[in-house]
Amino acid sequence: MSDSYYDSVGEEVPSDSFWEVGNYKRTVKRIDDGHRLCSDLMNCIHERARIEKGYAQQLTEWAKRWRQLVEKGPQYGTVEKAWHAFMSEAEKVSELHIEVKSALMNEDFEKIKNWQKEAFHKQIMGGFKETKEAEDGFRKAQKPWAKKLKEVEAAKKAYHVACKEEKLAVSRETNSKADPALNPEQLKKLQDKVDKSKQDVLKTREKYEKALKDLDNATPQYMENMEQVFEQCQQFEERRIRFFREVLLEVQKHLDLSTVPGYKNIYRELEQNIKAADTVEDLRWFRANHGPGMSMNWPQFEDWSADLNRTLSRREKKKAADGVTLTGISQTEPVPQHNKNSSVSSSEKNQSYSADWSDEETNNPFSSNDAPAETNPFDEDTSPTMEVRVRALYDYEGQELDELSFKTGEELTKIEDEDEQGWCKGRLDNGQVGLYPANYVEAIQ
Repeated sequence: MSDSYYDSVGEEVPSDSFWEVGNYKRTVKRIDDGHRLCSDLMNCIHERARIEKGYAQQLTEWAKRWRQLVEKGPQYGTVEKAWHAFMSEAEKVSELHIEVKSALMNEDFEKIKNWQKEAFHKQIMGGFKETKEAEDGFRKAQKPWAKKLKEVEAAKKAYHVACKEEKLAVSRETNSKADPALNPEQLKKLQDKVDKSKQDVLKTREKYEKALKDLDNATPQYMENMEQVFEQCQQFEERRIRFFREVLLEVQKHLDLSTVPGYKNIYRELEQNIKAADTVEDLRWFRANHGPGMSMNWPQFEDWSADLNRTLSRREKKKAADGVTLTGISQTEPVPQHNKNSSVSSSEKNQSYSADWSDEETNNPFSSNDAPAETNPFDEDTSPTMEVRVRALYDYEGQELDELSFKTGEELTKIEDEDEQGWCKGRLDNGQVGLYPANYVEAIQ
C-alpha cells in the first residue's frame, strides 16, 4: 500500500524496510532456516524411503499368498499361467521399489547430510559460525549510521520542544495584553520569554538540520556496507537453493520407474503372458484329463476266480499296502504306534479273513462236518459282550464314517472287545456308535 493511503486514514506509515535499524535480522535468520530446511528435507526423504520399503514388502507378501492360493485353487491351464504372471510382476516391482528405497537413503539422504555438515559449522556456545559472521557484519555496517540517526532523533526532539515553548510563550504574551492587572515589568518578562524561545527554536533547528545533513552524507556509505554483507548472505543462500534443486532432481530420477529399462519389460512380459492364455487349449486339456477324452476300462465278462472273491476299493488297497495314517490326531503326549504290518483302517475290519482261502475242505476254515447245515459262517457273533466305561488317552479324529472322534479325557462305553487289527467298537455319551483304536483308551477303574 502507498504512503498516501496511510496519510488518508490518519495512521502512521509503518516502516518494515531492510534499511531500518535491526531489520537485517530477517536475513540473518534465513541462515538458521537453511539448516532447518536441510533437516526437513532429510526427514521427508526418509519417510518416503520407509513407504517404498513397506510397499515392496506388501507386494512380496501379496504375491506369495496368492501364488499359493492359485496353485491350490481350481484354475488350470494357460489362464493359471497368466494369473501367476501377476505375482511375478509384483515380485519384480517389489525389487525395484527396494532399489528406490536404497537410492533414497544411501545417495540422496547421505548427500544432504554431508552438505549440511559442510555448509553449517556449529559453535561451542551455540548457533552457527555463518550466522554469527552475518550478524557481526550487519552490526558493523549499521553502527555508524545508527549513531547519527540517534543524533538526528535527539535534535529533532529538541527542536520540537523549542517550537512548543515558543508557541506557549507567544500565547501568554497575547493574553497578558488584554489583562489590565499586569504591570509593565511583568509584561516585559513575558516579552523576554518570547524572544528567548524564538532564539531556542533557531538554534535547535540549526542543530537538527546539521544532524540530518550529516546522516544524509553517511547514508550512501551505510547502504554500500549493508549491501556487501547482504550479498554475502545471498551467495550462501544461492548455494543452498541450487543444491536443493539438484537433490530434488536426483530424487525425481530415483522415483521415476518409467525411466528404468526393466520396468517397461515387466509389463510387456505381463501383457504377453495374459495374451498367451488360450481358451481352446484349456478346454481341450480339461476334456482330455477330466472329461469325455479320458480313457476307460469298460466292464467286460470275467470268469469266476477264487482270487476275485475278496475285492477292495482303490482306497482300501492303498491303505492295506501303506498302513493307517492317523491324520486327525492332536498329540498331547507320546502316542502308541500301531503295528504297521497288521494295522488297517476300520473300513477293512470286516476284511480280516485271508484272501488266499481255498474251497478245498482241508483248507476251508468255514467247512466242518460237525457244523449244522443251516449255519452261516459269515454271520457276526451275536453273543453278548459286557459293556465297559473307558477314558480317552489321546485325541482322535475319525477317518471313516464308521469311526468315532473324541478328545483326551473324554469318556465313552466299550461295547465290543478289541479285534485282531486293534479296533474296538464303542458308544459315545451322545449315542453315536463306531470304531476306535483300542490303545487310545484305558478302562476306568
